[in-house]
Amino acid sequence: MNGGIAPPPAAAATEAETAATTPSHRRLPDFLQSVNLKYVKLGYHYLITHLITLLLLPLMAVIVLEAGRTDPDDLRQLWLHLQYNLVSVLVLSAVLVFGATVYVLTRPRPVYLVDFACYKAPDHLKVGFQEFLRHSALCGFSNDALEFQRKILERSGLSEETYCPEGMHAIPPEPTMANARAEAESVMFGALDSLFAATGVKPKDVGILVVNCSLFNPTPSLSAMIVNRYKLRGNVRSFNLGGMGCSAGVIAIDLARDMLQVHRGTYAVVVSTENITQNWYFGNRKSMLIPNCLFRVGCSAVLLSNRGADRRRAKYSLKHVVRTHKGADDKAFNCVYQEQDGEGKTGVSLSKDLMAIAGGALKTNITTLGPLVLPFSEQLLFFATLVSKKLFNAKVKPYIPDFKLAFEHFCIHAGGRAVIDELEKNLQLQPVHVEASRMTLHRFGNTSSSSIWYELAYMEAKGRVRRGDRIWQIAFGSGFKCNSAVWHALRNVKPSPSTPWDDCIDRYPVELVDGFPTHNHKQQQ
Repeated sequence: MNGGIAPPPAAAATEAETAATTPSHRRLPDFLQSVNLKYVKLGYHYLITHLITLLLLPLMAVIVLEAGRTDPDDLRQLWLHLQYNLVSVLVLSAVLVFGATVYVLTRPRPVYLVDFACYKAPDHLKVGFQEFLRHSALCGFSNDALEFQRKILERSGLSEETYCPEGMHAIPPEPTMANARAEAESVMFGALDSLFAATGVKPKDVGILVVNCSLFNPTPSLSAMIVNRYKLRGNVRSFNLGGMGCSAGVIAIDLARDMLQVHRGTYAVVVSTENITQNWYFGNRKSMLIPNCLFRVGCSAVLLSNRGADRRRAKYSLKHVVRTHKGADDKAFNCVYQEQDGEGKTGVSLSKDLMAIAGGALKTNITTLGPLVLPFSEQLLFFATLVSKKLFNAKVKPYIPDFKLAFEHFCIHAGGRAVIDELEKNLQLQPVHVEASRMTLHRFGNTSSSSIWYELAYMEAKGRVRRGDRIWQIAFGSGFKCNSAVWHALRNVKPSPSTPWDDCIDRYPVELVDGFPTHNHKQQQ
């Protein structure tokens, strides 16, 4: 009942006798042991991180002492020797200048995040649980399907303030192409209007446009809708990414970064959204009902720049993007799959193996990301554990690097409670590290690829992002994919003028128990 494995009675008795006969001065309370271990690890981390500095200090002291004892005549002789070897000096100087020039020309150009905006739907689109279930009952769902959706909603971690699109509030629902276009226009244009107003950038200045939406891909495309609305210039390089799931926002950032490496002095806009209107499932298969309960209206718009002058006003610089694709494995490929059920009704099916597959994709992703971001002390521990296991067959657990030493903030895709819980456990994070993800899921639901930006907006609204902080955005998506983006804060970040958290940030965080706010949980008890 306690969720663990109880020891055999004999073992339990032995442990009790040992504890009773052990002198009290030989045993430390558990919390003191954990505190001691924490400080030992911090000391080790500090020592390894500053090891080179500590080793160089004696060497520098010796050099300074020897330089102080050097006779001026020796320095004069060295100068004369260099004058007689002018050709060697010139060749060496030319090599150094050439090497420096090649380095400057070939190194990646810095990419800055000037600002971003997240769409907030009007209040009349909010959907409470009772309204959701009452509406579902009118749509012909079976009693078993309605009860299943009720249980999912109550334990989902969502509040009753999330948003559904206009067409799904109608009775009966109107999942038409016109309503789907209206949803796409309202969320994309709403986010872009806020972005252009906050940054002062004119649409004509945008040279690169990347839009990602997995399930709604009309003709003309969503990117063409934006070009038409804002009258972007004729040579704008526009891209429309479809069918790439909830991790497509990081893919779009990666594409925009690559384009900014090629095209100098320009802006890139990345729009990440999902469309619900035409992708609501009206059947009774349980594996396809879960998205109905979790996915809600949302959109983000991000302004990137490679202009050096924008560094002074930019919020972040992009450090790394690491992408992992497990699509070669059949189970991973099929774990999030859009299909028709036996009655011909289309929906997205979620496999029972989803969390295990996500865990494998995460492991592969952080194996690549770790050497790029982890301090040398953590890499050394990981390598030592790996060598012990491989060469000496030592029975040691795989060492899980402490990513809290690499990042101050974590934006974990708010795909659902299970996703957040699993990453909190596997990465050994504290509740504060997943707070933004839980609160985003609670307030806005699963907004697909834009959820990581609602989470960053939450941190900014709380005033937590300081100069030099490192942010890890990590998202999962169909395919199956796990993608990471790493940002570095260039200044103490203030929230944008139109943050979606404006009217409610003072109410957060809320404490959740089994998916319920604590006051609601007591009522349920």
